[in-house]
Amino acid sequence: MSAPVPGWTAQDIVAHLHSIGTEEIRAGMGRFGINTATALGVANADLRPLARKLKRNHERSLALWDSGVREARLMAAFTGEPKKITIEECRRWAGDFDSWEIVDTVSDLFVDTLFWRQLVEEFAADEREFVRRTAFAMLAWASVHLKKEPDATFLSYLPLVGGSFPRRAQFRQESSQLGVAANRQTVGGFAWPCPCPGAGTCQLREQDGALDRQGCGKNFRMPKPTNASPPERPDRARIAAAGSR
Repeated sequence: MSAPVPGWTAQDIVAHLHSIGTEEIRAGMGRFGINTATALGVANADLRPLARKLKRNHERSLALWDSGVREARLMAAFTGEPKKITIEECRRWAGDFDSWEIVDTVSDLFVDTLFWRQLVEEFAADEREFVRRTAFAMLAWASVHLKKEPDATFLSYLPLVGGSFPRRAQFRQESSQLGVAANRQTVGGFAWPCPCPGAGTCQLREQDGALDRQGCGKNFRMPKPTNASPPERPDRARIAAAGSR
């Protein structure tokens, strides 16, 4: 097959993915809790460079998604156009989510839409495991990458984050636990001043002892990693980390 070019169709891409997938890679995905039911065995390290060569194309991304193939759906997320995808298409994609990996990848695309906040609120209220995870994966990504978004936007999600705690027992699935681990890596492991607006109003308390959160003025503490530096916007990442639990 010829080298990848932007003019490739969804069918061309799927055929190429079939040709480069390996059973060894596919088997290894299971160790990370990835759903391999439709996987071809192509690593993300190969998918991302391929996406850069293919460029973005909204219509093609929809066709890739409809293929149902794990790698094709990741390519749909990598090459989708956030300014063209509609909120209904986002909802439809979310309804197909069946793996934490798909959720966390597609969430990046959703955050770049103009209606990302509406999606967060809708998905956070959804009882489906992977749809609900999407809300907090989006917040984690947005807190780091939407640098022009004011802090007030993320502080406004404190009630949403706090409201998730009473229902934690219903969402102890593996995907939720992986989400917590990923978000805590985003935080970076440092102690930061509480972001809550007033004394005694902290809404980021954690019940299992992992976070030292007894009220405003306290610090958010986790083991400090070696040779690491604080993230640029720790307050935002912390809010997202607490919410994904």
